[in-house]
Amino acid sequence: MIVTSKLTASASLSTVLLIAGTALAAAAEADHGGGFPPFNPATFGSQLLWLAASFGALYFLMSRVTLPRIGRILEERHDRIARDLEEASQRRAESEAALAAYEKALIEARNKANAIAGEARNRLNVETETNRKSLEATLAAKLEEAEGRIEATKTEALSHVRGIAVDTAQAIVSALVGVTPRMEDVESAVDGALSKTH
Repeated sequence: MIVTSKLTASASLSTVLLIAGTALAAAAEADHGGGFPPFNPATFGSQLLWLAASFGALYFLMSRVTLPRIGRILEERHDRIARDLEEASQRRAESEAALAAYEKALIEARNKANAIAGEARNRLNVETETNRKSLEATLAAKLEEAEGRIEATKTEALSHVRGIAVDTAQAIVSALVGVTPRMEDVESAVDGALSKTH
């Protein structure tokens, strides 16, 4: 608002000076009888006077109104640019700090994940080893038990072999010869054959 009123006042002052200059030129033309007034030597004094007055008024307006206003505007812009640059540098520093914090958190998370994975792997290895040993012990016990049963079965079977061999030999001799041999003779013959095999 103040700027508009000052501009309006300077424009009206320029208009007044222009009108006054035109009126003086018209009066001088009427006195001197024609011709182009700027080249008329009789009007040089008034022209110089008006030139000095116009220059002085223009200089006054420029030095007191326009140039200080332009200086203030330039200074405000300079200050605003400086503030914006400072804020931008602060934002940049904040973003760099945030990036550094993010990278640090990422590294910590990776290390933590690796540690958790290592612990899980070690725990699984221990559990697997424990299960393997337990399974081997169980299988060894079952194998030993099975071997014992096999040995017992073998021993029992071998104990029955003599009786079976005696009965079989008696049946074969009886079938071949037609006479049933005495049990004592068959048993002594089977015992003799078994002792040769051992």
